[in-house]
Amino acid sequence: MAWALKLPLTDEVIESGLVQDFDASLSGIGQELGAGAYSMSDVLALPIFKQEESNLPPESENKILPFQYVLCAPTSPAIKLHDETLTYLNQGQSYEIRMLDNRKIGELPEITGKMVKSIIRVVFHDRRLQYTEHQQLEGWRWNRPGDRILDLDIPMSVGIVDPRANPTQLNTVEFLWDPSKRTSVFIQVHCISTEFTMRKHGGEKGVPFRIQIDTFKENENGEYTEHLHSASCQVKVFKPKGADRKQKTDREKMEKRAPQEKEKYQPSYETTILTECSPWPEITYVNNSPSPGFNSTHNSFPNLLPTATPQEAQQWLHRNRFSPFCRLFTNFSGADLLKLTREDVIQICGPADGIRLFNALKGRVVRPRLTIYVCQESQQTREHQPKHENGEAAANTFFVYHAIYLEELTATELTEKLAQLFSISPRQINQIFKQGPTGIHVLVSDEMIQNFQDEVCFVLDTMKGNQSVHKSFYL
Repeated sequence: MAWALKLPLTDEVIESGLVQDFDASLSGIGQELGAGAYSMSDVLALPIFKQEESNLPPESENKILPFQYVLCAPTSPAIKLHDETLTYLNQGQSYEIRMLDNRKIGELPEITGKMVKSIIRVVFHDRRLQYTEHQQLEGWRWNRPGDRILDLDIPMSVGIVDPRANPTQLNTVEFLWDPSKRTSVFIQVHCISTEFTMRKHGGEKGVPFRIQIDTFKENENGEYTEHLHSASCQVKVFKPKGADRKQKTDREKMEKRAPQEKEKYQPSYETTILTECSPWPEITYVNNSPSPGFNSTHNSFPNLLPTATPQEAQQWLHRNRFSPFCRLFTNFSGADLLKLTREDVIQICGPADGIRLFNALKGRVVRPRLTIYVCQESQQTREHQPKHENGEAAANTFFVYHAIYLEELTATELTEKLAQLFSISPRQINQIFKQGPTGIHVLVSDEMIQNFQDEVCFVLDTMKGNQSVHKSFYL
């Protein structure tokens, strides 16, 4: 479908919806639960908090995972024994990831002889950058027009089928593969770690990224939405040949250390094994159906119910990006989590994450960044609508408008909200246009949406594309 906007643009720019300092901006938000809430002493007295980290439930120890992913790049030798590995990559260089079937005989028989889908993405490792991920990626897109953060090197890849790179998701690629056959996918990362560092005096330290792979099997409808396995590793990306120089520098530093100091560090491994992690939170992972209005994006939190079991509470934590704290709350039901006070959660998770988790538990809803109202104009309405002397349609009191709330201020988000509103698939919407001066059709872009006036009204019209199932919307 295509949509056309019939009102002129304004010069007002919608402010950024996320602030940089979460500690300052969110302090004081929320309500206490009163006498029924836990005290901190009660929380810390629970068995889960009495255990040392090494004694926490070993969810993945000695557990054979269905798949294993191996990034063919060496790990840094300058990483302490109990820290996560770190791998250096060169910008734009092709790196192999081997997709290995690690199933035991008889495990997951439903995927035998069938394809699975894997999604590879480059995301931020630092939690504070994760909060402003969309703004960071949009800034990169603006500075590097036409470039992608992550690409597949298809000619070098082996065993992948139907590779795709969504033009609106610069940091994500996906493909199908058969676990019973040899599969290697080659990726290229085009952003470098220092591009997301605040510029101060030069020589700034680059931020680490994560390469994450999520794998899915088909559901009954033939859609790849049933999660099977996820794994990730930490990387830093340097300008061409910079990774080799950094690896050499780390190796030379380690050679100068005393033998007893060297024992505190990991050896450098020739390849990097991606370790199991929680699935990346996306709308396809969640079983609820979002409405076209506010709370339908991944930035909002579906309420956790007091009746939720510990397993359901764990799923809620995973979906809302609180995976690092899942083990701490292993035995907590929905009622247990909801009884925690704001101070309790801050003491357990720290100020920034604690406030974010508390507000998520209490269902705090932040005002949407942009609200627009849309109404679909039918052919019958246009033919019978009264006209002004200049030929323009007069105001029609029978129009019914729907509110659409936007958080990300992108054309992709608008497409998804319009599709939800009219109960169609986003793939059925080819393009969205706005009617400009002299009736011209202007393609709606992210920048145009960011300049929409808040609470502006649009009348929608549709035009069928080359195929009857594809249409264009005109605002």
